[in-house]
Amino acid sequence: MSDKPQVLELRGSSISYFTGKMENYFRLKGIPYRFESMVFPGEVARNKKVLGLSQMPVVQLPDGRWMTDTTAMIQWFEAAYPQNPIVPNDPILAYVCYLLEDWADEWWWRPAMHYRWYYEEGARFASGHLAREITGGMRLPLFVKRRMLRRRQRSGYTSGDGIGPDAVLGVEADVTALLAVLEGIFTKRPYLLGDYPTLADVGFSGPFFRHFALDPIPLQLLRHTAPKTLEWVMRLWNSNPSSFQGALVDPVPNDIRMLLAHMARGYLPYLNSNVDAVAGGKSRFTTTVDGVTYTKARSSRYRVWCLAELRRHYRVLSAGAEAQLQALLKETGLWEPLWHREHLPLLEGQERKLPFWADNKMTMINE
Repeated sequence: MSDKPQVLELRGSSISYFTGKMENYFRLKGIPYRFESMVFPGEVARNKKVLGLSQMPVVQLPDGRWMTDTTAMIQWFEAAYPQNPIVPNDPILAYVCYLLEDWADEWWWRPAMHYRWYYEEGARFASGHLAREITGGMRLPLFVKRRMLRRRQRSGYTSGDGIGPDAVLGVEADVTALLAVLEGIFTKRPYLLGDYPTLADVGFSGPFFRHFALDPIPLQLLRHTAPKTLEWVMRLWNSNPSSFQGALVDPVPNDIRMLLAHMARGYLPYLNSNVDAVAGGKSRFTTTVDGVTYTKARSSRYRVWCLAELRRHYRVLSAGAEAQLQALLKETGLWEPLWHREHLPLLEGQERKLPFWADNKMTMINE
């Protein structure tokens, strides 16, 4: 019998936010995988049948099972491959990782998609690439595919999901503020929490690896205003199991506290507005957070579950470290919005089958 490790199959796009996040994780952990571009529309029906929905990326295990949702997949792989864990043993740092990963997943995708599809340079690049890469099964002229992709992405993820004309400057200022803090961090240490990568780095590889460090407009911003952050993107991509050397920060430094305070100003209030909309049966909601008004953003059941998961992680990790963890959350402004609504409008059993079935992951309230 061969001792050669079995290779996973990762299907997505070579310019996909979450496909890039999963690739960074596999490379860091040394988990062998083979990347294949997902081909529309043929794979959509297959994914819905075996996973409950179709999104990027999906992973097929050697035993034939399919998986989805990068957060849930990473948790599963961490249990299956316990060597070199990416979640720190320290409960305070572990919770910081859960916070930062969720923030990266569910907040920074919006400005990432904004830069890609709002500006002509980004839309030209991405529509051409995706039209050639993933729509091979659609027998339409290339220019029609590109037009369809632009319309779909803008109506689904930018102008059609909260970023009206009045929000553009605020969204871009949000990114500028993030880059300023990250640049300070990577001037001092190679990874977010110290000498080696953690879940926080893997989470932030989503918006950075295949968007901010790839698309024309944000790449120029990185080159000119945050070169250390751009260097971190490539450092993480070049990481592997031998990268787990050195130490992590102790205590949580001021620059990480600044990131958490940034998260508390925008993302957590946004999650609560989304919770209110779902509880009220509203398909869309308008909210102003951190000085930016998001108009007619789509409500999401999945993000209710995200808030519930942040609470669950806190309850698990706070034993023995509750006073210190609570003090950090209160200092950074996260405590109140984390527990703002006592009862969350979760469906029974919501997302419990992840990563092998996503019954409610992207379900929106009916319009």
